[in-house]
Amino acid sequence: MDTQSLQAFLAVADTQSFSRAAEQLHLTQPAVSKRIATLEFQVGRPLFDRIGRRIALTEAGSVLLPQARQILFAVEDSRRALANLSGHVGGRLTLATSHHIGLHRLPPILKDYTQRHPEVELDLHFLDSELAYQGVRDGSLEMAVVTLAPHPIEHLHVVELWCDRLCFVCSTDHPLVNADQQESLSLATLCDYSCVMPGAKTFTGTLIAQRFEEAGLKLPISMATNYLETLKMMCSVGLGWSLLPEKMLDHDLVELDVATAPLHRPLGYLVHTNRTLSNAALAMLNLLDGTQETMALNQIGQ
Repeated sequence: MDTQSLQAFLAVADTQSFSRAAEQLHLTQPAVSKRIATLEFQVGRPLFDRIGRRIALTEAGSVLLPQARQILFAVEDSRRALANLSGHVGGRLTLATSHHIGLHRLPPILKDYTQRHPEVELDLHFLDSELAYQGVRDGSLEMAVVTLAPHPIEHLHVVELWCDRLCFVCSTDHPLVNADQQESLSLATLCDYSCVMPGAKTFTGTLIAQRFEEAGLKLPISMATNYLETLKMMCSVGLGWSLLPEKMLDHDLVELDVATAPLHRPLGYLVHTNRTLSNAALAMLNLLDGTQETMALNQIGQ
């Protein structure tokens, strides 16, 4: 089996489309079909069922899929290990980050990195944190800087860099503003009003929901989105109260005094423990670790 055929196989399996796989690999569709045909001849079995426009893995394809990922992972790992011997920081760094971190945390780090290492081609992906975790696990991403999962995940090395305080907020003319002036609000009082929240399956959404579940309450969610900037807009125009990172607060929002323990979410980076990182990735980790050390020194100074 050659790696090009395996790459084509994975692209078709992931996209469930020969045409989309061709776009992803920068090939023509006949070229992708030819590589799949070659691979099917080598294994002696069809790998895909073609039912109309629908593409599905056969039993043989399902068996080959994890093995193909492992083979390509090992080949790329060997290439990186050999390239690292020169000590040169160059090539491509495939990095994922969430939209919020990309807007509010990473810009100065990325600027510093590109100035120090101009020969590195940054392949930056803006993804939900949960998808970024999956990308690092399956090897399609070399590293990610995202909201961290609430529990450890096998084969991933995770380092916390920042801690976001999540604030209860609403628009300046929301009824909760007047209620807040009387006394601290309870979680139960908040549940009398609609809220706008991150998606239920996101790490942040899970963290928030857990706080209310512990109090025996269910969030009255009217709308949900994974984009915090969109949440801020919906909240600021009065579509519901929300919880947002402290860095996002401005004159369009009022922070509410709620009688509950502070709510924080960890942000940081993750890499695969079994992957040989490129020099480009190691250089990025050095910068990120330096950010963590600087923050610790600032806290000591305060």
